[in-house]
Amino acid sequence: MVWFYLTSGLFLGWSLGANDAGNIYGAALSTKMFRFSTVAVLASVFVVLGAMISGFGATHTLGALGDVNAIAGSFTVAFSTALTVFLLMKRGLVVSVSQAIVGGIIGWNIFTSSPTDYRSLVQIVASWILNPFLAGIFSFVFYYAMMHFLKRTKMHILEIDYFTKAFAIFVIAFGAYSLGANNIAKVVGVFLTSAPLKDFQVTQSIIISPAQQLFFVGALAIVSGIITYSKNTTETVGMKIFKLTPTSAIASILGASVVLFLFSSTTVEKLLNNAGLPSFPLVPVSITQAMVGAVIGIGFAKGGRYINYRILGKIGLGWVITPVASGVIAFVLLFIMQNVFDREVYTALKYEINRPVVKQIEKWGVPAGNFTNIRDTVFESQQEFRGFLSSLGYDKEEYMFRIFKGAIIENFRIDSNYAKEKMNPNYFSAGQINSIKSMHNETFRHRWMLFERMKAISDEWNELPNIPQNEYLNKELEQKRGIISEMFKIN
Repeated sequence: MVWFYLTSGLFLGWSLGANDAGNIYGAALSTKMFRFSTVAVLASVFVVLGAMISGFGATHTLGALGDVNAIAGSFTVAFSTALTVFLLMKRGLVVSVSQAIVGGIIGWNIFTSSPTDYRSLVQIVASWILNPFLAGIFSFVFYYAMMHFLKRTKMHILEIDYFTKAFAIFVIAFGAYSLGANNIAKVVGVFLTSAPLKDFQVTQSIIISPAQQLFFVGALAIVSGIITYSKNTTETVGMKIFKLTPTSAIASILGASVVLFLFSSTTVEKLLNNAGLPSFPLVPVSITQAMVGAVIGIGFAKGGRYINYRILGKIGLGWVITPVASGVIAFVLLFIMQNVFDREVYTALKYEINRPVVKQIEKWGVPAGNFTNIRDTVFESQQEFRGFLSSLGYDKEEYMFRIFKGAIIENFRIDSNYAKEKMNPNYFSAGQINSIKSMHNETFRHRWMLFERMKAISDEWNELPNIPQNEYLNKELEQKRGIISEMFKIN
């Protein structure tokens, strides 16, 4: 059944390849630089490389938006996302898979009464605005830089043609790599928590993790969409918004690809933080939105007179409809899956309110006055706990999310032998390893209790001051604590 449930992720990957990948080479095809078979093979190879090498960057933010914790629920969210993309695509609308998967996850949150992480949601929505804007600026600059270069070198027309095609190959490869790196989170991200896959050992030293298995299968699904259907979806962005020349096509693809890379590269994030600069949030962004912004940037670089604003209006309509439609479809299909097919679309989690929990959520900025005189109580599900909080007047989703985070019951037990075996000394410091080993046989009921204990034992588990130079290091520390919690969690 695991592989059956994953078919919806494969359908979503196919939809992404069919709908989004054409944006990487659609402009090049519309200018007759290459045949479809050439760009399809090139894009397919680099999509897989991008997913496998750099696919982890944008996955965390999407997972934080909503933790789909049952595989039937993951199947339904991915299927509703793919169905939304397919139906709107058939209606001729340019669709953003990023918006569709976000809508599907929020639909799951609403159905299960799980809180939505508004911090992650704000980051993602802000990227929808920043993405096309930055792509337009980059393509504008790249176009002028290329034109200036060609004028200064005074190449013969045949040399210009050779240079343009050679550079286009590099740009399409880079664009496909960025697409795979940034978009694989949309295809399989909802399965990372719920899919019961295990490490696959190739040799004694080569072990393929469950996440890597999912990334590879998801990348192949994207490739299938590229090969079978993407040729049909290249026309709107490549020709209808603004008619491109070979040079402007390359500049637009490069501009869009750079934006995708910035929103998925941990290396760029680290470099910017080390320089004391704010970094781009690592979130899955839409290549469709980036490419539309890039083509508009080229249009303005040429005076802006021939931009088809009617087509832009139709594209904007698709972007508004997509997340709403995906959320509604996800909610309906989750109801059918649970009540008609009797499948578990979410795992009921337990929560408790007591004095330590109240003190902790108060530290996180939640007004705790409403919990005065409340008895220690355990709640058996998300719905029961949300109803209790609503009765106390906690209707603000931001507070709801923090209370859920502090009150969820998870059990952890530290084993020093397991820590010695599993904590990689190339990743964890000696002080971090020794501090965990010193906690042998200690148990914790909440994740935050484990983290507070780790901080008390060693300063190496404490966050650094909140300045840009420390942003990457603090994020890496958060990932390390997450690994420790999953390592010693008792199922």
